[in-house]
Amino acid sequence: MTTVVLLGGNGYIGRAVTKLWLAKDRQVEFVVVSRSGNNKLKDSRIRNVTADVTNYDSVVAVMPEKFDYIVDLVGRPEKDTAALEKVNRLPANIMKRIAEEKQVRAMGFIGGVLGPKSFTLIKSDIIKQLKNSRIRLEVVEPTLVYGEDRNDGLSKLVPIFKFLGTFSKGLKPVLVTRVAEELVEKLVR
Repeated sequence: MTTVVLLGGNGYIGRAVTKLWLAKDRQVEFVVVSRSGNNKLKDSRIRNVTADVTNYDSVVAVMPEKFDYIVDLVGRPEKDTAALEKVNRLPANIMKRIAEEKQVRAMGFIGGVLGPKSFTLIKSDIIKQLKNSRIRLEVVEPTLVYGEDRNDGLSKLVPIFKFLGTFSKGLKPVLVTRVAEELVEKLVR
C-alpha cells in the first residue's frame, strides 16, 4: 500500500486530489489531517484525523508511523501578516520537518499566482524554502481554480477570467480536476 498524508485535505482541492488518486490507484490510502476531522468523501481507504495543522506536536500525534507522501493543501489570503504566516507558512514548515524526519518519497504543495500580493509573495517564498529540503518537492501553481462543487464569489467570475485568460495565461482559470491531475502525476512519477 502507498500511504499519503494530506494536511488540510478536506478542502476543495484536497477532495479532488483524493478522488483522482483513489480512482487511479487501488493500492493507495489516505490520512487526511484537518481541524474538523470531517470529510465529505467516504471510502475505506480514507482515514480522517483531527489536528491543528499549524502545530507540529498536534500533527505528529495523529500521523502513521510510515507513509510515502505528504501534501500541504492549507492556505489562503489573509488580511494581516500574522494570520497570513500562520495559515500558509506554519503548515508548510510542519510538512517539511515531518517529511525530512520520515524520509518520505516526496512533498506536494499548492502555490498561488493569483490573489493579493502578500499571498502570492508568501506562497513563492514558501516554495523557495521547501526546495531547500533534501526531500523532493512537487508544486502546482494554479490561478483561479474552479469546477466540481465550488460555488463562491470567485467561481462566479470564471467567465471573466476565461476571457482575460485568452490575453494573459496568468489569468486563465484552471479546473480543479486538472490541478489534482498535475499534482498526482508529479508526485508519483
